[in-house]
Amino acid sequence: MLKLNRVHHIAIICSDYQKSKHFYSEILGFKILLEVYREERQSYKLDLEVGDQYQIELFSFPEPPARPSRPEAAGLRHLAFEVDDIDEAIDSLQANGITTEPIRIDEFTGKRFTFFADPDGLPLELYEK
Repeated sequence: MLKLNRVHHIAIICSDYQKSKHFYSEILGFKILLEVYREERQSYKLDLEVGDQYQIELFSFPEPPARPSRPEAAGLRHLAFEVDDIDEAIDSLQANGITTEPIRIDEFTGKRFTFFADPDGLPLELYEK
Protein backbone atom coordinates (compact mmCIF):
# COMPACT_ATOMS: atom_id res chain seq x y z
CA MET A 1 0.00 0.00 0.00
CA LEU A 2 1.20 3.49 -0.84
CA LYS A 3 2.20 5.50 2.26
CA LEU A 4 1.40 9.19 1.97
CA ASN A 5 2.67 11.44 4.77
CA ARG A 6 0.57 14.58 4.35
CA VAL A 7 -0.71 17.10 1.82
CA HIS A 8 2.40 18.91 0.61
CA HIS A 9 0.79 21.78 -1.27
CA ILE A 10 -2.29 22.95 -3.11
CA ALA A 11 -1.82 24.67 -6.47
CA ILE A 12 -4.19 27.43 -7.61
CA ILE A 13 -4.07 29.17 -10.99
CA CYS A 14 -5.46 32.69 -10.83
CA SER A 15 -6.60 35.06 -13.56
CA ASP A 16 -5.39 38.29 -11.89
CA TYR A 17 -2.14 37.65 -10.04
CA GLN A 18 -1.95 40.92 -8.08
CA LYS A 19 -5.57 40.69 -6.97
CA SER A 20 -5.19 37.06 -5.86
CA LYS A 21 -1.84 37.74 -4.18
CA HIS A 22 -3.49 40.51 -2.15
CA PHE A 23 -6.49 38.29 -1.32
CA TYR A 24 -4.47 35.31 -0.09
CA SER A 25 -1.67 37.21 1.67
CA GLU A 26 -3.37 40.37 2.97
CA ILE A 27 -6.99 39.32 3.50
CA LEU A 28 -6.58 35.65 4.42
CA GLY A 29 -3.21 36.35 6.05
CA PHE A 30 -1.12 33.57 4.50
CA LYS A 31 2.59 34.18 4.87
CA ILE A 32 4.57 34.69 1.65
CA LEU A 33 7.45 32.21 1.56
CA LEU A 34 8.78 32.77 -1.95
CA GLU A 35 7.77 34.71 -5.04
CA VAL A 36 9.36 34.14 -8.44
CA TYR A 37 8.63 35.23 -11.99
CA ARG A 38 9.32 32.56 -14.60
CA GLU A 39 10.02 34.48 -17.81
CA GLU A 40 9.86 31.40 -20.05
CA ARG A 41 6.28 30.73 -18.90
CA GLN A 42 5.24 34.37 -18.38
CA SER A 43 4.11 33.14 -14.99
CA TYR A 44 4.41 34.11 -11.36
CA LYS A 45 4.69 31.42 -8.70
CA LEU A 46 3.91 32.49 -5.15
CA ASP A 47 4.42 30.06 -2.26
CA LEU A 48 2.16 30.79 0.70
CA GLU A 49 2.27 29.24 4.16
CA VAL A 50 -0.99 28.26 5.82
CA GLY A 51 -0.71 27.84 9.58
CA ASP A 52 2.85 26.40 9.64
CA GLN A 53 1.47 23.22 8.13
CA TYR A 54 0.39 23.50 4.51
CA GLN A 55 1.46 25.43 1.49
CA ILE A 56 -0.53 26.99 -1.31
CA GLU A 57 1.19 27.63 -4.62
CA LEU A 58 -0.45 30.52 -6.46
CA PHE A 59 0.28 30.60 -10.20
CA SER A 60 -0.47 33.10 -12.93
CA PHE A 61 -0.50 32.18 -16.60
CA PRO A 62 -1.52 34.30 -19.58
CA GLU A 63 -5.28 33.92 -20.19
CA PRO A 64 -6.05 30.71 -18.29
CA PRO A 65 -9.40 29.16 -19.21
CA ALA A 66 -12.21 29.44 -16.68
CA ARG A 67 -12.93 26.37 -14.55
CA PRO A 68 -16.59 25.64 -13.88
CA SER A 69 -17.52 25.28 -10.23
CA ARG A 70 -21.27 25.87 -10.15
CA PRO A 71 -23.44 24.02 -10.66
CA GLU A 72 -21.37 21.31 -9.04
CA ALA A 73 -18.71 20.12 -11.48
CA ALA A 74 -16.57 17.00 -11.27
CA GLY A 75 -13.19 17.52 -9.63
CA LEU A 76 -12.04 19.52 -6.65
CA ARG A 77 -15.10 20.86 -4.82
CA HIS A 78 -13.52 23.41 -2.47
CA LEU A 79 -10.71 24.17 -0.04
CA ALA A 80 -11.62 24.29 3.66
CA PHE A 81 -9.72 26.24 6.31
CA GLU A 82 -10.11 25.65 10.03
CA VAL A 83 -10.71 28.70 12.23
CA ASP A 84 -11.00 29.08 16.00
CA ASP A 85 -13.95 31.51 15.86
CA ILE A 86 -16.12 31.52 12.75
CA ASP A 87 -17.94 34.75 13.71
CA GLU A 88 -14.63 36.60 14.04
CA ALA A 89 -13.40 35.16 10.72
CA ILE A 90 -16.61 36.16 8.94
CA ASP A 91 -16.40 39.68 10.39
CA SER A 92 -12.84 39.97 9.09
CA LEU A 93 -13.83 38.83 5.59
CA GLN A 94 -16.85 41.13 5.49
CA ALA A 95 -14.72 44.08 6.64
CA ASN A 96 -12.69 43.44 3.46
CA GLY A 97 -15.77 43.36 1.24
CA ILE A 98 -15.96 39.56 1.00
CA THR A 99 -19.45 38.06 1.09
CA THR A 100 -20.01 34.82 2.98
CA GLU A 101 -22.92 32.44 2.85
CA PRO A 102 -25.10 32.02 5.95
CA ILE A 103 -23.51 29.84 8.65
CA ARG A 104 -24.51 26.20 8.43
CA ILE A 105 -24.17 23.36 10.95
CA ASP A 106 -22.44 20.12 9.92
CA GLU A 107 -25.10 17.49 10.60
CA PHE A 108 -22.50 14.90 11.57
CA THR A 109 -20.08 16.91 13.73
CA GLY A 110 -22.30 19.75 14.94
CA LYS A 111 -19.57 22.23 13.86
CA ARG A 112 -20.36 25.55 12.20
CA PHE A 113 -19.12 26.37 8.69
CA THR A 114 -19.63 28.80 5.83
CA PHE A 115 -18.49 29.34 2.26
CA PHE A 116 -17.04 32.31 0.38
CA ALA A 117 -15.09 32.71 -2.86
CA ASP A 118 -11.63 33.83 -3.91
CA PRO A 119 -11.25 36.48 -6.67
CA ASP A 120 -11.73 33.81 -9.36
CA GLY A 121 -14.81 32.29 -7.74
CA LEU A 122 -12.98 29.28 -6.26
CA PRO A 123 -15.20 28.05 -3.41
CA LEU A 124 -13.48 28.34 -0.02
CA GLU A 125 -14.85 27.14 3.29
CA LEU A 126 -14.33 28.23 6.88
CA TYR A 127 -14.85 25.39 9.36
CA GLU A 128 -14.92 26.14 13.09
CA LYS A 129 -12.53 24.17 15.29
